[in-house]
Amino acid sequence: MQTVRQLLDNKKQHAGPIAIAPEATVFQALELMAEHDIGAVLVMEGKNVVGIFSERDYARRIILQGRTSTGTPVRDIMTSRVLFVRPENTVDDCMALMSEKRIRHLPVLDEGGEVCGVLSIGDLVRATIEEQEHVIGQLVQYIHG
Repeated sequence: MQTVRQLLDNKKQHAGPIAIAPEATVFQALELMAEHDIGAVLVMEGKNVVGIFSERDYARRIILQGRTSTGTPVRDIMTSRVLFVRPENTVDDCMALMSEKRIRHLPVLDEGGEVCGVLSIGDLVRATIEEQEHVIGQLVQYIHG
């Protein structure tokens, strides 16, 4: 089973984590997410993760509550109880956590609390499919000798 570290090594990485400050507006966060084609952005103060803001947060806490994205700071609607995984966790660990907690994005933090990256449910599904294709290929090769 592939580890988070291996998955991050194979994933196209940016120069650093895509993050925004808590005082930024929701509109600024949405612009950043659109620019990078991502569904969530870390909310950070310096090197510390203080929250995560996702498309789901926007839908539930801005649109459905009649707020404006240009007048609302991210800190007011972000998810502040951020779940995370470590590089040594497996893809299965991540899938189980995401399924249990009904989340779609997981920050990856090293032992020192530094952000290594963010995994989406799409990243995990792709990794699982690739692994299954590899296993199927091995089985076919075994059967055909």
